[in-house]
Amino acid sequence: MDSTNASSEVAHDFSPLIKVHKDGKVERLRGTDIVPPSLDPKTNVDSKDVVYSPENNLSARLYLPKNTNQNQKLPLLVYFHGGGFCIETAFSPTYHNYLNDLVSEANIIAVSVDYRRAPEHPLPIAYEDSWDAVKWVASHVDGNGPEDWLNRYADFERVFYSGDSAGANIAHHMAIRNGGEIIDGFNVVGIVLIHPYFWGVEPVGSEPTDVKIRAGTERFWRFTCPSTSGLDDPWVNPCADGSSLASLGCARVLVFAAEKDFLCPRGWFYYDKLKESGWGGHVEIVESKGEQHVFHLINPTCEKAGSMLKKICSFFNQDKP
Repeated sequence: MDSTNASSEVAHDFSPLIKVHKDGKVERLRGTDIVPPSLDPKTNVDSKDVVYSPENNLSARLYLPKNTNQNQKLPLLVYFHGGGFCIETAFSPTYHNYLNDLVSEANIIAVSVDYRRAPEHPLPIAYEDSWDAVKWVASHVDGNGPEDWLNRYADFERVFYSGDSAGANIAHHMAIRNGGEIIDGFNVVGIVLIHPYFWGVEPVGSEPTDVKIRAGTERFWRFTCPSTSGLDDPWVNPCADGSSLASLGCARVLVFAAEKDFLCPRGWFYYDKLKESGWGGHVEIVESKGEQHVFHLINPTCEKAGSMLKKICSFFNQDKP
């Protein structure tokens, strides 16, 4: 076989997200555009990129409302982007625009984490990168960290994690890790999980029961996490061991589900299991009727995306002094 044929033959096809060719070439079909940090004229939010892991050449994008008072401390959001653990970045137009709108509306400071992606860097690498980012953010609690915006403006008593899809999965696991590895002075108040990417061996609620659909979902999970024990691996099914939910390291959880998203029943299942787990916090779920997976990123100006944004903003500012 000549090299041209080898390069064109596809070993893994997960269109419309990603393809991997037999010669090892990875072809991302979405989420490849990037935009630079900037002062956004529409929202008056400033942004900049900062390296949080020099050894892995990983950066995060920081967002700050431009009119922030020098003595004002703002709630701090650590955000994890979605993309099935294999596409998108913290620097894509989709996430850059979303964080500008969210930071402006909520009047918070945000750190949007870029992490290494599968298949070149299979899970659990993304979780380790994300925890490194959390620890880097937490290194500013005494006001002497490497990044001035965090030293000056972040209120480390009001920290939140959030993400969409795979990023919501990461946000959950960062809160679990917070429950086991307490960071002094770094208080995670709550997490916002938007259309979280969770799954499991047994169907729940109105989840698809079709064997081919479930096999395809498992194939994709194993593609991103080759070392997995399967679909009841706690990385993808945090409800497989219900007792672990009780150790969630925050006081409040807000889950968003979308009615036409095939992950919707799993969001409700997580909500129910968290309530039953013995965890001492408060959990709320909001389902967007008639909407698809991450509709708020695809159509951010629609009415339901606007009400979702307002709900998240009130969640961040609920305990504001």
